[in-house]
Amino acid sequence: MKQTVSSHPVTLVLLIAVQSFCAAFFLWDVASDLAPDGVRALAHLHLAIETGAALALLSAIVFEARYLMALLRRKAHLEEQVSIATGAFHDIILAHFDRWTLTPAERDVAMFAIKGFSVTETAELRGSAPGTVKAQLNAVYRKAGVSGRGALLGLLVDELLAGPLVEATPDRP
Repeated sequence: MKQTVSSHPVTLVLLIAVQSFCAAFFLWDVASDLAPDGVRALAHLHLAIETGAALALLSAIVFEARYLMALLRRKAHLEEQVSIATGAFHDIILAHFDRWTLTPAERDVAMFAIKGFSVTETAELRGSAPGTVKAQLNAVYRKAGVSGRGALLGLLVDELLAGPLVEATPDRP
């Protein structure tokens, strides 16, 4: 999977660091301009604008840092949910295999079918004849009460989507 710039927090952290350096420079410049005349120097339009720009940059840096942290927390939460969903889907598949009383060979070919392998690919991977794989798949479909691969996947996905994967808690929406 190709990663974009926004998926690299290191890039964003470096950007925030560069902006922080710039803000520090501008704040130092404003402070050095204020030193001779004090706060009265802000009466000069140029210095007032420069001070406002430096403070705006500093505010933007704080906002960006907080937003980045929120995005990283959200990403971690979503990765956790994907992990839970993956585990739940695998558990659902195994429970159905047990309920349908599939043989070990039928379980193998069913798993290959669910993963999207063709009959020929499954036969090559298992070291068996395509006719044998077809017969085993037909036995799986018959035991599952479905007519083909699409219906088998639909049955499994329907059960996965039937309810929440985890219970909501105060710290987890």
